[in-house]
Amino acid sequence: MSNVSPDVVRELAPTGKLRAAINLGNPVLAQGTPEAPRGVTVDLARELARRTGLALELVPFPAAGKVFEALQAGAWDVAFLAIEPVRAAEIFFTAPYVIIEGVYLVPKDSPLKTVADVDRAGVRIGVNKNSAYDLFLTRTLKAAQLVRGENGVALFVEQKLEAAAGVKQPIAAYAQSHPDVRMMDGRFMEIRQAMGTPRGREAAAAYLRKFVEEMKASGFVADALKRSN
Repeated sequence: MSNVSPDVVRELAPTGKLRAAINLGNPVLAQGTPEAPRGVTVDLARELARRTGLALELVPFPAAGKVFEALQAGAWDVAFLAIEPVRAAEIFFTAPYVIIEGVYLVPKDSPLKTVADVDRAGVRIGVNKNSAYDLFLTRTLKAAQLVRGENGVALFVEQKLEAAAGVKQPIAAYAQSHPDVRMMDGRFMEIRQAMGTPRGREAAAAYLRKFVEEMKASGFVADALKRSN
């Protein structure tokens, strides 16, 4: 039996199951298929279920924006998302368990050389709608224009945009296999990936904060990332 308090269990699993949202759109954090996801977020969800004695239901999503949208429907109890002010208004976040980088992809012969060059009039940037970097760039860009869709890199290619924004690892992999583009040196943001639970669940949030710190300190997170990346 779990020695976790009844309040925590009730808030983590009001339906009787721990429903963990898994974002398959970020290959650093989750890989595999909706039927058989794997990666650090899946490992953390399973360990949380083990510690709390709860049955686990993995709820896969194709993108972080879809995870956030599903919050309104009450589709999940815990999620793995980047900390962003828009999201934090509705989600209690833990401290980050990993920090990844947001970078730009540009045509190989692009005159844009530095991250600062991108924020100028006439520059269009493809982004995954409601991703952490979409939300960040929406707040911070002064002159460049965001073009949003299901796949920012695909928009970049199809519409011949000046740049695409994304997570460093998949952007680097794309650039390596497409010689007509390059990943720009430097990052435009640090993406702080954390666990979260809907606001109003104070006991669950406090438990998750301690859980994440233990998972980092024990090496669990580092080991899970090594296995999957």
